[in-house]
Amino acid sequence: MRFMIIVKATGATEAGVMPDASLFAAMGEYHQELARAGVLLDANGLKPSSQGWRIRYKGKQRSVIDGPFAETKELIAGYTLIQVRSREEALEWARRFPNPHGEDAAAEIEVRPLYEMDDLPAYAQAHKEQ
Repeated sequence: MRFMIIVKATGATEAGVMPDASLFAAMGEYHQELARAGVLLDANGLKPSSQGWRIRYKGKQRSVIDGPFAETKELIAGYTLIQVRSREEALEWARRFPNPHGEDAAAEIEVRPLYEMDDLPAYAQAHKEQ
């Protein structure tokens, strides 16, 4: 089972303010623990939305909307992707995730499972028939 731990953006992350050295160290150690346990698939921070864009679809038409984007609460600043045996194991790793905005700050992370091929009915059915 794969899970994504999502770090929400803040005004500071959207301004490109980098975390202090102690937070970098804590995140580095956490990701090393994940790697030693063999569950880390990927982990990265994202640059501010001012350096990105969105593609808006209207039927077959596409338009490009350059960042920055106004609703910071809808943006993510980074992620950690893990592969574990169960939801419970993912929860245990998520509980150990360092506070992404510093130990004394209010913060929230979100954890979501990824779809696996067996979750997709058409794909699963096609492979059962082979």
